[in-house]
Amino acid sequence: MDEILVLITVDFREEMLEQIRALSPRLKVVLHPADSLEEFPQDILPEVEILYTNLELPDPEDVPKLKWVQLDYTGIDHVAGHAIVNSDVRVTTLSGATASVLTEYVLMSIFGLGHKLPMLLADKASKTWADDAWIKFIPLELRGSTVGIVGYGSIGREVARACKALGASVLAVKRNLKDLKDDGFRIEGTGDPEADLVDRMYPPQAIGSMSELCDFLVITLPLTQETRGLIDEKVFSRMKEHCYLIDVSRGGVVDHGALVEALNEGRLTGAALDIFPVEPLPSSSPLWEMENVILSPHIAGSTVRYRELTLDLFVENMQRYLSEQPLLNLFNVDRGY
Repeated sequence: MDEILVLITVDFREEMLEQIRALSPRLKVVLHPADSLEEFPQDILPEVEILYTNLELPDPEDVPKLKWVQLDYTGIDHVAGHAIVNSDVRVTTLSGATASVLTEYVLMSIFGLGHKLPMLLADKASKTWADDAWIKFIPLELRGSTVGIVGYGSIGREVARACKALGASVLAVKRNLKDLKDDGFRIEGTGDPEADLVDRMYPPQAIGSMSELCDFLVITLPLTQETRGLIDEKVFSRMKEHCYLIDVSRGGVVDHGALVEALNEGRLTGAALDIFPVEPLPSSSPLWEMENVILSPHIAGSTVRYRELTLDLFVENMQRYLSEQPLLNLFNVDRGY
């Protein structure tokens, strides 16, 4: 049978490459780390059938035999308009691979905001405790609270599983309520594959109605034409008075002008933000000065096990490719993710 040339332009260790090669004698796996298209091995590009890459994509005419691209990210809105993505080449994402660590970030944010960690750190910095500390630091407990999840994909489902286990009620917004099953990549024992854990599901147009019931609102949406600016002033105006926002979606889903206004006016009690419309977050942003806001530099999905987790997904998809089964996490041009 014909040889399959696999080009990997991210940094895989040799034992990982051997794990891929062991799947089939047909696979010729070439590792060539590259941070730009100029660093791609031009001599072999015309023969490449499978490409594992960061977010760098060659022009279609340079890869006439290309059939499948595995991207090294979950959110790929930056390349959604590329000719390769909009061609017959199958493009898959890393959705689900880091859902567990992202969920830990969400839990950290829920606990940190609910237990007034930013205010505690501010008092620590001043080396004084408030006289009314017993009142000032009364927590909003996760147990018995309501967590709303906007976007019920791999991350949202794992957040639901964790929050439900800790005694919270879970509400969720999902684009297609006729298809509740999770058909993407999922680490065994995680997530909510059948959507059994949600107390109530809402369509996107009912985000405002759901937000009226939530103590914590978690945003896990991809960035598409439909989701850009979706969390806006209308949503903030309907939130519970003591509601907290946690955003691990994509920069642009939350309207930051409306967010800052809601925080300033006290309509939103606090927020934890890992992504921003402009990255890095400009020093002029008022978010830097807000003591009820947790900020992080787009690292919620970071883990020392990142490469192992992505390899698991790639191996699963490679087995599917070799046996001509449908690939997991296929990018859908019409949906935008």
